[in-house]
Amino acid sequence: MAAFEHMGLDGRLLRAVAELGWATPTAIQAEAIPLALEGRDLLARARTGSGKTGAYGLPLLQHLLRVKAAPSAVAQAVRALVLVPSKELGQQVVRSLRQLAVFCARDVRVADLCAHGDLAAQRPVLMEKPDVVVGTPARVLAHLGARSLSLRHSLELLVLDEADLLLSFGFGEDIKALLCHLPKIYQALLMSATFSPDVETLKELVLHNPVTVLPAEPQLPGSSRLRQFVVRCGTEEDKFLLLCALLKLRLLRGRALLFVGALARCYRLKLFLEQFGIPACALNSELPARSRCHVISQFNRGVYDYIVATDEEAPALPTGQPPRKKRKGPAHSKAKDPEYGVARGIDFQNVAAVINFDVPPTLDSYIHRVGRTARADNPGTALTFALPEEEATLAQIEDALLGDNGQSMLQPYKFSTEEIEGLRYRCRDAMRSVTKQAVKEARLREIKDELLNSEKLKVYFEDNPRDLDVLRHDKPLHPAIVKPHLRNVPDYLVPPSLRGVAHPALKKRKALRQPRLGARGRRGAAPRGAANPLQTFKYSRCRARPPAATPS
Repeated sequence: MAAFEHMGLDGRLLRAVAELGWATPTAIQAEAIPLALEGRDLLARARTGSGKTGAYGLPLLQHLLRVKAAPSAVAQAVRALVLVPSKELGQQVVRSLRQLAVFCARDVRVADLCAHGDLAAQRPVLMEKPDVVVGTPARVLAHLGARSLSLRHSLELLVLDEADLLLSFGFGEDIKALLCHLPKIYQALLMSATFSPDVETLKELVLHNPVTVLPAEPQLPGSSRLRQFVVRCGTEEDKFLLLCALLKLRLLRGRALLFVGALARCYRLKLFLEQFGIPACALNSELPARSRCHVISQFNRGVYDYIVATDEEAPALPTGQPPRKKRKGPAHSKAKDPEYGVARGIDFQNVAAVINFDVPPTLDSYIHRVGRTARADNPGTALTFALPEEEATLAQIEDALLGDNGQSMLQPYKFSTEEIEGLRYRCRDAMRSVTKQAVKEARLREIKDELLNSEKLKVYFEDNPRDLDVLRHDKPLHPAIVKPHLRNVPDYLVPPSLRGVAHPALKKRKALRQPRLGARGRRGAAPRGAANPLQTFKYSRCRARPPAATPS
């Protein structure tokens, strides 16, 4: 595998790579970067978290630096366009490109069309003709239509990041219209985690005689880094009980993403956790884009430990079956952002565990949810809760994720349910408090609060940074009555076999929200070689095994 130093990259880019701690190229970077530097069109597939942004970011910046270093003077123009399916991913891509260009920032400027909601606010940025523009197809097309952006005579490189989502997010017509504004000759790079019919459609539209890059790597990290478990729950109540035991007894170490399948369940789970004094943040398409990005930023900085998220991917319909008509009503009339995306592409940092509270609807959805953990050589754990009615979907995922020995990568997570029965009455008490009306009020209140906060982010808090505490996204909603006695777990409710490893008495809010530093000093990161977050939650009738034991 060629090192970065042997790829012919500019010295300033190599310095940035070293600053980021990239010792050696990943599989996708090692194959894609040399081909992209030759000017070839690429169709590249690599799993989530494999370094796709660097695989196209370094050739893109190298091309721009080469143009700027030409003996003859060249006019300032927009020479590179990066299309992304969501605003959150767009801001992440901008941040990554600026990190790679930190030592050549005077020569290469990157414009973010995902940062603001108003076209007029972005027009002055585009008038300066930045070298790279990053945005969603809809936003870029809007600027082309308003004539604040011109690409026909200047574009030299086009990147489609997470290409498999661009069409599935409804950007097909926007991309076709956008192509009419591009020159006839340009280099194109398509990066995707999966090869779907949508990607094949994009390939025909955009690429010319492309090279297909398929690194020899599994869809998910191996079992030495990523432990995948499944818990078959008999009832919905069992799901909430198990989650309560994991979080309230502090058996889950580090930060975690909790995925649910619907907006209402997102708020229901947040309110349920709030009953036990567990701060969590809701992340879904109803929140304004700036608020969602602020949530992700706060999580990555270690401000809080848990995000309850929806990826809102609907299961595929059988062939020939027409799509269902949307029902009218308040629950279906709220505006959702079509450019929202959480499970795929977003870089949540140092996630110790992913909990699928609801079984993902598709294999791709499972891969992208679970791909949020076990990144950058850190260990991670994925735990999926499954009800009897979700068994069919789970079976399809298990069949597709067979190991080398023919066994499923999702191992059963065995434990004694009787040992946490003492928490069941508290769980029922909390669930009774979280009514449908409470969920509805929580959604309305959080949306209103976040809308106000987004306006403050734009105007007021830019001049008053000390007041950013007002924007804490894990503040209690309180549409349901919170019962104080549920916050603390008395010792007699802690299972005897877990009294040596459970920590339910951490009453200080600060202790709950600042996980221990890992071996590399990063918040929430488990030390290398340490037990996985869920491995302590295995106990027998008599005693628990040591934390480093492997669940059977």
